[in-house]
Amino acid sequence: MMQGHDSEEVEIDLLDSDDSTDEGSFEERGEPLWKAPAVLEDEDSIDTCDLVEISDTRPLIVARDPRGINECLQVTFEDVIAEPVSLRSTDKVWFWSNALFEVCRVWIYRVLSLLLAVPMAVLSGLLFAVLSCFHIWMVQPCMRCTLIGTYWLQSLWAVVLEVVVGPLFTSAGRSCGGFSVHLAEE
Repeated sequence: MMQGHDSEEVEIDLLDSDDSTDEGSFEERGEPLWKAPAVLEDEDSIDTCDLVEISDTRPLIVARDPRGINECLQVTFEDVIAEPVSLRSTDKVWFWSNALFEVCRVWIYRVLSLLLAVPMAVLSGLLFAVLSCFHIWMVQPCMRCTLIGTYWLQSLWAVVLEVVVGPLFTSAGRSCGGFSVHLAEE
C-alpha cells in the first residue's frame, strides 16, 4: 500500500532579510506559517524542488480528505486476505499476491478516477450551482414574500395564543396541580 509521508510544520520567515529582530513567534503575530518567503538571495541557485515544496497550493494537495469522510475506505491487503497458521502458502505466493493486490487496487482506482472524476465533478458542480441559484433566486424570495404577506396572520395567532390558549392551559395546570399520585407495590 502506498503510504504518505508525515507532514512537518515548518516556520518560514515572511519578513525581509534586514528585519532580523524577531518580536515573537508567527502564532503571536498572527501570520500564517505556510506562506512562501518572498526573498531570494541568489537567482542562480534556484532549485525547482524547493519551489514546489514552498508553493502556496501545497497544503491543499496534502489534505485531500480533511474531514475524514472516507475513513472506511482505508483497506490494506491484511484487512482482506489472511491465512491461518494451519494453512499457509509459500512466501513467494504471499508476497506476489500482496503486491498484485496493492498494484491492482491503486492503478484501477487511478484509471477509474481518471475516467469518472472529471465528468462527476462537472455534474456535481452543475447540480450544486443549479440548486444554489434556485434557492437564492426562487425559494428565499418566495419565503420572504410569504412571511411579509402573512404577518397579520402571525400577529393574530400570537394574540389567540396569549388570550385564549395561554389562560386555558394555565388554569388547567393549576387545577391539576393539587393532585398527587403515589405508586406502591402490592
